[in-house]
Amino acid sequence: MKVLIPILILLGSLSSFAQKNASDTLRLVFKQSKANIDADIFANRAQLDSMASELTNNAAHIENVGIVGAASPEGPTYFNESLSAKRAGVLLNYLSSQNLLPGSVVSSFIGRNWKGLLKEVEADSNVPSHSQVLATLHTIIESIEKGEPDSEKNLDLIKNIDGGKPYRYMYERMFPSLRTSTLTINYLPYRISVADSIIPSIPIEALTYNYTSPIPLSENTMSTCRPFYMDVKTNLLYDALLLPNIGVDFYVGKNLSIGADWMYGWWSKNARHRYWRAYGGDINLRWWFGEKAHEKPLTGHHLGLFAGAVTYDFELGGKGYMGGLPGENLWHRCNFISGIEYGYSLPVSRRLNIDFSLAVGYMGGRVIKYIPKGNGYEWQSTKRLNWFGPTKAEISLVWLIGCDNYNRKKGGEL
Repeated sequence: MKVLIPILILLGSLSSFAQKNASDTLRLVFKQSKANIDADIFANRAQLDSMASELTNNAAHIENVGIVGAASPEGPTYFNESLSAKRAGVLLNYLSSQNLLPGSVVSSFIGRNWKGLLKEVEADSNVPSHSQVLATLHTIIESIEKGEPDSEKNLDLIKNIDGGKPYRYMYERMFPSLRTSTLTINYLPYRISVADSIIPSIPIEALTYNYTSPIPLSENTMSTCRPFYMDVKTNLLYDALLLPNIGVDFYVGKNLSIGADWMYGWWSKNARHRYWRAYGGDINLRWWFGEKAHEKPLTGHHLGLFAGAVTYDFELGGKGYMGGLPGENLWHRCNFISGIEYGYSLPVSRRLNIDFSLAVGYMGGRVIKYIPKGNGYEWQSTKRLNWFGPTKAEISLVWLIGCDNYNRKKGGEL
């Protein structure tokens, strides 16, 4: 009888451990557009403590661990893929730096967490147009599982349901919990916490990284910098006319950018009465659209509104034309322009685009005609300019600046 008691206790222990789950799942949640670990939000501190406890106390009984980074559905497709990659990478780096990875590691990222959103919606019958949202999410997930790439069309399908009410509901209540890194710990068949002599220790393998996305992780991708998109450009047409110029665009979100352009050229040979002078600039608001624009900001088709002012003095030894009245205040010294523009920004290398744009609108102000005479100039006439038609043309060389602001091609980077 005395011999049977320890055996029964051991068998009971084996049975209780065998009944436990074969894996544990722990989750960190991130702020919107962030990939840095913040222990003070949601339940992150408790989750980090649980990770440390599980990975330390059960190291000998862990078969492998899996890390999956995810993002909520809003935002451009590529941005979410990159962000989810960073979230997986930052958790992997954190656990590695704490010496908490006892075995084989499989790390991956999924971009938009559609399956996570589906589970949230299934659990909440208060979602407006609940059945339609569920059907749409099933359609999106099935298309992705068949190999179709995730795109902005999928997000639009959700946004367009019932005037956007379900989307706003999910954005406020469900999206925050989808911005995650998930750690899954897979155990050997039995989680036995008795003496190591009962089951031999498992050799610790070198870390292996199995990134399942077609976009490889690099040091740049693993960084935790906040995405920032801007460009600096020069209009090659103006450069060819000896009018140096520079422009900038800043992406402000929701497919919108604001920008400004400036040119300044002052060439003259006064002894021969030759002038080639112009300076001025404009500000613009652009809306980016199309497939390329959804893949990455500041790329693809764009429509815009612009307004600006310019003054000029062109004379090559004959009749001259001056924009505005010399010696007057800025209002009288310039011609003013405004209008609408359409363009397309074409990727040509990792950090370079070529932007083709044409604008139509209004240009107004005063124009002075004169002729050079002796050592001076003779006034001929002053006319009021009221021009409707083409007002600007661009073939601009564009340099992309900012974290994540570089071009990719299918299957990798340019």
